[in-house]
Amino acid sequence: MGLHIEWIKQPNTLGDHRMMLFALPGVGNVGKAALEGLTQVNQCTELARLHHTALPPLAMLDENGLLSPPHLSLCAIESSTGVRILTLTGTSQPLESEHQGSMAQALMSWLSEQGVKELYVLAGLMDGPTRKECFVVPSSAEHRIDLEASSVDVRRDEPRSGAIGLAALMASVGPLHGVRSACAIATTVGASGDVFASQRLLEALDGWFDLGIALPADAQAMLTEKLAALAPKNKEDYVSELTESPDAFYM
Repeated sequence: MGLHIEWIKQPNTLGDHRMMLFALPGVGNVGKAALEGLTQVNQCTELARLHHTALPPLAMLDENGLLSPPHLSLCAIESSTGVRILTLTGTSQPLESEHQGSMAQALMSWLSEQGVKELYVLAGLMDGPTRKECFVVPSSAEHRIDLEASSVDVRRDEPRSGAIGLAALMASVGPLHGVRSACAIATTVGASGDVFASQRLLEALDGWFDLGIALPADAQAMLTEKLAALAPKNKEDYVSELTESPDAFYM
């Protein structure tokens, strides 16, 4: 198995950046939706595609209508104030735990070589509909001390049952490669795409780290747009119906 880097943007470097945000489809699709929201409202440039032989063998049409092999997309988001953040995301992950482990090690090793020093995995934690919290779980004591000193909401007792999958490994193997890795979590009922939890998580990150980038302004608008793809003629009625109940934040 191996990692192949397809550079999209010259020069073939990641450049200076504040931090990297990583997400895959998961509980409530919280992290993935958060990164998609950031790319929609900020200047975003795809720098590279990371291909790994452990990914499921599903080729998809890309935005140019070309058949693309499975990969993770590495992008740079730049704000008007000069803040630069890297994002890494994809649509799938290896199916076998052994392959997830080998891919996580390969990715983190390469990212470390490219100068990534701090990486946050964005994820959702399934919980009751009345709990709307965001917090960070780091993977080293030194990093935790620094986060707590910066008034970041750091938890030592969650997630109680741990975490599994490629995203969990990316959040935890960083110290083995000199990277300060952590998981940034928003609670969610987790039944489907929870854009409200995604927005809460982005707002929390911006408050903790002063990201200086544009955030999706309105989760209600994001929900309307999502429903429009399913029922264009009735999207407003669907939104009204969903938002009338306490569970409306979770789809």
